[in-house]
Amino acid sequence: MRNTGPFISRHGINSQGFDTTGTVYWNQSEAQLYEQAIQRGEASLAAGGALVTRTGEHTGRAANDKFVVRESASEQDIWWGKVNKPIDQSRFNALLSRIREHWKGSDLFVFDGYAGADPNYQIKVRVINENAWQNLFARNMFVREADGQKLTEHAPDFTVINAPSFRADPTIDGTYSGTFILLDLSQRLALIGGTQYAGEIKKSIFTVMNYLLPKRGVMAMHCSANYGKDRDDVALFFGLSGTGKTTLSADSKRTLIGDDEHGWSDDGVFNMEGGCYAKVIRLDPQGEPAIYATTQRFGTILENVICNPETRCVDLDDDSLTENTRASYPLDHLSSVDLGGVAGHPKNVIFLTCDAFGVLPPISSLTEAQAMYHFLSGYTAKVAGTEKGVTKPSATFSTCFGAPFMPLHPGVYGKLLGEKLARHQAKVWLINTGWTGGPYGTGERMKLAYTRRMIDAALTGALDQVATITDPIFGLAIPERIEGVPQEVLTPRNTWADAKAYDTQASRLADMFVENFKQFEDGVDADVKAAAPIRG
Repeated sequence: MRNTGPFISRHGINSQGFDTTGTVYWNQSEAQLYEQAIQRGEASLAAGGALVTRTGEHTGRAANDKFVVRESASEQDIWWGKVNKPIDQSRFNALLSRIREHWKGSDLFVFDGYAGADPNYQIKVRVINENAWQNLFARNMFVREADGQKLTEHAPDFTVINAPSFRADPTIDGTYSGTFILLDLSQRLALIGGTQYAGEIKKSIFTVMNYLLPKRGVMAMHCSANYGKDRDDVALFFGLSGTGKTTLSADSKRTLIGDDEHGWSDDGVFNMEGGCYAKVIRLDPQGEPAIYATTQRFGTILENVICNPETRCVDLDDDSLTENTRASYPLDHLSSVDLGGVAGHPKNVIFLTCDAFGVLPPISSLTEAQAMYHFLSGYTAKVAGTEKGVTKPSATFSTCFGAPFMPLHPGVYGKLLGEKLARHQAKVWLINTGWTGGPYGTGERMKLAYTRRMIDAALTGALDQVATITDPIFGLAIPERIEGVPQEVLTPRNTWADAKAYDTQASRLADMFVENFKQFEDGVDADVKAAAPIRG
C-alpha cells in the first residue's frame, strides 16, 4: 500500500481492514482531485470551472435499498419499519469483507473531517471511496480541518465506505437489489455500494447524527437556517428535497448558516455540514443569483447536468438525464454566509410543504399544537427525481420532514422540538411552495417571488399586526394581506376556477392527514390531536 497526500493520518485504513496494492490518496486538495477525476475519466471540466459528472442509473437516493444493522446496543432505540429496515450484522460483515477483497488492487481516496460545526457536538468523519470526484464531494459537504497536524492524528468516530463499483447479491446478502446503503451503529460504519449517487454519503452521516444528537438533548433537524441583523435573529426552514430549503434560505438580506442539516442545542443552532447540495434544474440567475453563481465556480461538482462537449457550457434547463440535477459546493462559494456555522436560538420556524393538490395556503401561522401536528405529519410531495422511480410529484407524509434519515421514533424528535419551541417562544409558519389555482397538471407552481415576499414579511414582523382568516378545514390562520402579494393568492379557494372542485380536493387531503396521523394519536396530547383538519 502506497500512501500519499498532504496530510496522512497515522490511523491508517489498514487499521480498518483495508490492504490494497494500489495507492491511497489522503486529504487531497480541490485541484488534485480535479486532476484525478478528469484523468480517470470520471468527470469533465465545464467552461465556468465546475466539474461535471454523471451518476448513471441512480440519479437520486435509493430509499428502498437502505438498511440498519439490528444489534444489541441500538436495537431498542431504532424505529423499525419501512424506513429503518433491519439487516443482520453477519450479512453486513460479509459484504464488508467482500468490499475489502474487491478493493485489493484499487487506488482509494480518503477524506478526514467532521460532521457538526459546533465542536461540542461534532463527530470525526472519514470517507473512503474509489472515485476522486466523490472524495471531492465529501470534501465539499463535510466540515474541513485546516490544521494539518490534527489531520495526521485523525481517528474517525464514524467511517463511510463508498464502493459504487461493487454490487451485492440479494440472494445471499439479504438486500433488495445490487444497490445497498447499510448502517452499523455499533461498528461505526456505513457501507454504500451499487450506486454512484453521492448524496448517499452525506445522508448516511446525517442519519448517524440523528441517532446520536437527541441522546444529548440536541434536536437534529432536516432544515436550512439563516439569520438577519444578528446571530440571534435565526430562522429555520424545514422540508424535504424540492420544497425550497436551499433556495429560500439563500437570501441576500440574511446570512446563511447552512442549507440542509442542523442541530439545535441549549446553546443555539449549528450547521452539521461544510457545504451545500442544491438542486439546479432550471435555475434562474435572476431569482437565485447566489446559487447560480456557484455553478460557474471551480470546486463545484455538477451532477447529471448536460454540458456541451464542444463549448463546455452547461445547460441548466436540460432535464434529459433527470429532474434531480445537483450542485455540490463548499460554503465559501457564497458571499452572505457564516462560515463558523453557529448562531443563536430561532425566532421563526418555517415548515415548507410542496402541496401537489393545490389546497394549502401559501402562508399561515401555526399554534404550538398545530406546529406539533404538522411536524409529525410532515406533509409534502415527493418531487420528481429525488428518489429512484419518482417522475412526477406525488403526495406523501414524511414525519419530521425527514423520515428517511430519522432512526429514532418520531416522538423523540417531536418532544425535543416542542420543548425548544416553548422555551424560546419561536413563531411557526407553514409555507406552501407547491401548486396554486388547481392541483399538479392543472394549476401552476407558486411564484418564487411571492414566496420570498411572504417569508420576508413573516421574518421581519410585518405580519404581527395583520388580521387573519381561519381556513375552515385546516384551521390555519391566513394573513388577510401582504404587501407585494395579490390578495386572492393568499386564499387557495379563490385561485381555483371551480370552487366546488377545490372543496372536494381539500376534503380529500384532510382525510389523508387524519388517516396518516392515527399512528401518532396514542403518544400526543389532546390539543395536538385537536389540531387535525376537519373532515368533510
